Amino acid sequence: MESLSKSYDVPILKDINIEIHNLTRPDITQGQIVSLIGKSGSGKSTLFRIMAGLEKPNTGSVKLLDSCDGIDNYWPVEEGQMGVVFQNSYVYPWRKVRKILDMAVSKNPELNKYNSRADRNCVSDGMVEQLATLLNLEDHLNKYSCQLSGGQRQRVAIAEQVLSGGDFILMDEPFSGLDTLTIDKVTETLTKIALTNERKTIIIVSHDLSNCLAISDTAFILSPQEGGSTITHKIDLATQGLAWQPGIKENPMFRDLLNQVKSLL
Repeated sequence: MESLSKSYDVPILKDINIEIHNLTRPDITQGQIVSLIGKSGSGKSTLFRIMAGLEKPNTGSVKLLDSCDGIDNYWPVEEGQMGVVFQNSYVYPWRKVRKILDMAVSKNPELNKYNSRADRNCVSDGMVEQLATLLNLEDHLNKYSCQLSGGQRQRVAIAEQVLSGGDFILMDEPFSGLDTLTIDKVTETLTKIALTNERKTIIIVSHDLSNCLAISDTAFILSPQEGGSTITHKIDLATQGLAWQPGIKENPMFRDLLNQVKSLL
């Protein structure tokens, strides 16, 4: 995101500049989880829509890297290039889960990097079954989505975006309204998804500081300023040794970081 600003009747966002780079760990397929954290009214939803290509900024741009034949090119994001999971996860209530996920696989088979098999012209039960098992949905594939709990529907929505094949998944307030046990399942799910592909990047837009920092390797703080909200701080949890750690919330260093970041909001 470069020099991005947005106004309606009043300024909402100003001079947003963010770069998200690939991270690697030896012998581990490492996708990323990045959080954009801000209070209510800080312009998070507007930024979410702009990143998804659903809305245009007044100035600046959001660009995605496309590497071809060793040459790097950046292209403006377009609607449909980002997988999007909204706060109130919507999945077709009149379709069974398996059908929803089959349709996701077939939508962009040439883009789908979740499964590396050469034959992408058929809808593979193997792809759906593999991801359903990963997300604890294997017993729900033959149910209609309207028969599922809110947390289960959210996991179906996540699986749908993973199987659609894009590298980026944007999530709007994924922990909102969930109980503690369901939040644990969601955080486990997102961590698993990040580890399925080196290029997979999950971007969470939320006000939930604790849960976001617990699973992110990088976080950005969006704070209201005169003339619109902007990114005021970048938190590199990986460099601080606070990323990819089970039970990180009990770590004294993490609790200290949490208190420091609270003072920035």
